[in-house]
Amino acid sequence: MTADMLEALRDLRAEMVAAADADTERLQAVHEHFRDSARNLLHYLAFRRHDLRPLQGQLARLGLSSLGRAESHVLAAVDAVIGVLDTLHGGGPAPLARPSDLERGPRALTAHTDDLLGAAPAERRVRIMVTMPPEAATDYLLVESLLQQGMNCMRINCAHDDAAAWARMIEHLRRAEAAVGRSCRVVMDLGGPKLRTGPLAPGPAVLKLRPHRDAFGHVVAPARIWLTSASSPHAAPADATATLSVHADWLARLDIGDRVRCVDARGAIRRWTVVDVTDRGCWVESTRTTYVVDGTVLRHVRRGRAEGSAGKTTVSGVPAREAALMLRPGDQLIVTRDQRLGRPTVRDAAGAVLTPASIGCTLPEVFDDVRAGEAIWFDDGRIGGVVAAVEDTQVLVRIVQARPTGERLRSDKGINLPESRLRLAALTAQDLVDLEFVVRHADIVELSFANAASDVGALQLRLSEQGADGLAIVLKVETRRGFENLPEMLLMAMRAPRCGVMIARGDLAVECGFERLAEVQEEILWICEAAHVPVIWATQVLETLAKDGIPSRAEITDAAMGDRAECVMLNKGPHIGQAVRVLDDILRRMQDHQAKKRAMLRELRLAREFVSPSVETSSEASGAA
Repeated sequence: MTADMLEALRDLRAEMVAAADADTERLQAVHEHFRDSARNLLHYLAFRRHDLRPLQGQLARLGLSSLGRAESHVLAAVDAVIGVLDTLHGGGPAPLARPSDLERGPRALTAHTDDLLGAAPAERRVRIMVTMPPEAATDYLLVESLLQQGMNCMRINCAHDDAAAWARMIEHLRRAEAAVGRSCRVVMDLGGPKLRTGPLAPGPAVLKLRPHRDAFGHVVAPARIWLTSASSPHAAPADATATLSVHADWLARLDIGDRVRCVDARGAIRRWTVVDVTDRGCWVESTRTTYVVDGTVLRHVRRGRAEGSAGKTTVSGVPAREAALMLRPGDQLIVTRDQRLGRPTVRDAAGAVLTPASIGCTLPEVFDDVRAGEAIWFDDGRIGGVVAAVEDTQVLVRIVQARPTGERLRSDKGINLPESRLRLAALTAQDLVDLEFVVRHADIVELSFANAASDVGALQLRLSEQGADGLAIVLKVETRRGFENLPEMLLMAMRAPRCGVMIARGDLAVECGFERLAEVQEEILWICEAAHVPVIWATQVLETLAKDGIPSRAEITDAAMGDRAECVMLNKGPHIGQAVRVLDDILRRMQDHQAKKRAMLRELRLAREFVSPSVETSSEASGAA
């Protein structure tokens, strides 16, 4: 058996070495910092061309390494096993791989991670990246708090806000660094060619003011309505159900305990109670649902009596409700090649469709590459369809996946075409404009929708033209093509001294299929570890905690899995500070149990505290003797 295993491993080793030797030209183009790493990547790719499970089983039965954790030092790991088998086979002591050979890969990954993301914080190996909300441009204390809680990288998404806001965010960070005594990398994410739904015709301008009710319909908290002057409005506090603009003179007459009477848009009579009066506006509360539109008349009632003509005002400035298309399985959807306003489905009295729903798109040129029969997904995979026909001005889609009761499709939602070979460059005209700011202020630039080595090369060329060759690049893997071309893109990215990869799991799940996401993200982790390139684990990490303040059980486990990467990214939300604290705690705990794929056998508290009856009896007998 050992002879067969030795032969198999020696053949495998020869193939690994030959694969790297055959790619000398690309290896020479790699930056010297990554030369050994690129060679290890080529070794690993050759190693993984085979189904190694039978060989792994044989090695494990001999108590030897089954090569399941060899990513960062694959040739040295194979050499070590060959050396042991040689000895077992009776060939005499063979030279084993030196310990330094097995340690070189992990050391390289650590060094590359420090170069890209900065030194690891005390007691935590994995860094935390936080996407900035718009408030970070105006609220210095928010940025300081995030840095204090454990943020190591500030991420600014160039698809949102503008250069002035980005500059203020960075200014706040630099000020916070001095105050807290910690450094933090600035990461700027180019928007890229994101295909999204176009605008929709606005919905009705009506506000629904609804109290909170329990499962039995009892009111547990009234609707809190902020009344402000139409001529000099003041923003509502965060807990307001809605804001209504009214005449300033009428507003000034209100006192605590007064009532406000109205007939709402449905003709229902409603009475609200004034509960607080300030110099900025008034709070009123309602225990019944009210529909308010522009022109709704509010009457001031004091001591049970309505005031005269001066006691009336009308509501103004009610915003139009966000429109949405309701789509059900079997429905048709027309995706137009322009930005005309989308329209909902028109049905007759019997429910039959007269006119299908329609919506525009932001990148109509992609439909030149789409063919009938290919899949199309909307809004992060919530709605799925099949392209039925591609016409000059529009694309006909048949909806095949949505809840039976229907799903709402709104404007500015993502569109994915995972089966289409889209000819889209990763850098857009807007990206090139934003890049001028990025090269002056950022430590890292993220390339969105990186699909091929040519995309990486195009960004490197632009950086070189602006004298920013040393700016670190992170490749966002968020498409099927990007995943399939990852090794090629890594070899191109490694021509620079610093690079990394972000697993953008939102779009990636839609592109590759939700059922394949776990497998795909594992493969990305393996390939990047083989290249000694740091990975950022991103999208929906502790999302409900950041948005609602309470995490789900599943996302706590998902966050713990992020310990496999070198950095975990959190998205913005009202409770982002709490999310940073929780993630920091999870990562600190998990690093005692796991390092990449390796389980770390820290003392197990349950084992220490458990005493079996036989051990206990034996101890007592020994004491008695």
